[in-house]
Amino acid sequence: MTPPSDPRKRICRESFVFSGNLSNGVSSLADVFWLLIFMAHLIVVGFVLGVFGLNRFKQPDRLNIDSGVGAVLGWTWLLLLGSQANQIMKFSVHILTTYLAVISVLCFWVEQFFWGVAFAIGAALQFLYVISVIDRLPFTMLVLQRAVKMVWNLPEVRRVACIFMLVMLLWLALWSFGAAGVVALGIGDGGRWWLLVVLCVSLFWTGAVLCNVVHVVVSGMVFLVLIHGGREATSMPPKPVMSSLQYAMTTSFGSICYGSLFTAAIRTLRWEIRGLRSKIGSNECLLCCVDFLFHLVEFLVRWFNKYAYVQIAVYGKSFNHSAKDAWELFQSTGVEALIAYDCSGAVLFMGTLLGGLIAGTCAAIWTRIKHPERIVMVGSTAMLMGMILVGLAMVVVESAVTSIYICYAEDPSLINRWDSAFFAQLSEKLHQRLQHRSSRAREVLTHRVDEQVETAV
Repeated sequence: MTPPSDPRKRICRESFVFSGNLSNGVSSLADVFWLLIFMAHLIVVGFVLGVFGLNRFKQPDRLNIDSGVGAVLGWTWLLLLGSQANQIMKFSVHILTTYLAVISVLCFWVEQFFWGVAFAIGAALQFLYVISVIDRLPFTMLVLQRAVKMVWNLPEVRRVACIFMLVMLLWLALWSFGAAGVVALGIGDGGRWWLLVVLCVSLFWTGAVLCNVVHVVVSGMVFLVLIHGGREATSMPPKPVMSSLQYAMTTSFGSICYGSLFTAAIRTLRWEIRGLRSKIGSNECLLCCVDFLFHLVEFLVRWFNKYAYVQIAVYGKSFNHSAKDAWELFQSTGVEALIAYDCSGAVLFMGTLLGGLIAGTCAAIWTRIKHPERIVMVGSTAMLMGMILVGLAMVVVESAVTSIYICYAEDPSLINRWDSAFFAQLSEKLHQRLQHRSSRAREVLTHRVDEQVETAV
């Protein structure tokens, strides 16, 4: 089964993207308020980090190690994704549970019981999630392989990711300078923890913004390649990556800042609820509670989802408008059933989390030798820093995945022209998922009718 394409949207897209000037899609900045908030936040946080860092200027910086480890891991992921993508992703999925369990044991060994329990729960949840989606992994790996194939043939987007990793490293140098000053403050652990939490939220937002700028750049480039029939096509506009980058950093930067606050948290919650929902069975009470959470999250996903960045890259809409249109497109074509089945986002997140854990472990071991009383404080911040740097490498592949799904929903012939075998596999899986949903809907309806008959009798 192939999703129908909307000719009006196709004409709109062609008139916007075929022009080759992505920065001309919108004449005014979208979500200007969030752009101003983000820039003001950077200025304030940068000043605070400088003040805290100068507070202990003569002492060595204990957080530089995790910046270096995170950067090395990020560039390593980026280099290996081209030749060993399938093996790297399978490794991330299967090793993460073990790694979390090992860290849990180490936390108990150093008498950090809270973190030991937290990592043990994380290992259990990771194991349950993998078990719940094990049958989806072959299709997920297929989609990821094609996405890697796409981006590996676009060296420009990999260079953009490397540049943004360097930018993030510069910000992390300032951030670690200030965070080390917080760690050295002569106040109680409670005060230091609260300050670090605030700085970590700021770092997460900054990292998410940079990741999503790369997301928009890659999405714009992938769309151009699919529309023009290849990177070497004579109809390709000049300097398409620079046009996409200029557009992401000007017209759509406010939308990116706004969306970066919410999408990651909502998406992670949705993965966990979907995995739990599929394994509940016949427990009506628990199913009712989970269904309530599921529908709540689905409502939020309608307004905050990663596919919005593709719409931003191609059409230049505001974030909420983009998210809503993307979700309505998927639901109207049935492609939402395919997206719900695909776990590529979760697999890439596992790789990002594993990279962060490795960076955090290295920093924790170093701190254990020098300052054992601060091992958790430094290790947890190091983990976040590592995740952000590895995430900048992973977002290149994730952007290709989201662009492929948007293209497949809008104009399936683009995917068919690019890779006919992959197009056939996508169409077959979509047909299977829609049939599965129809059969489940009939079962639920039959069950409800039987209950009403029994009640009437």
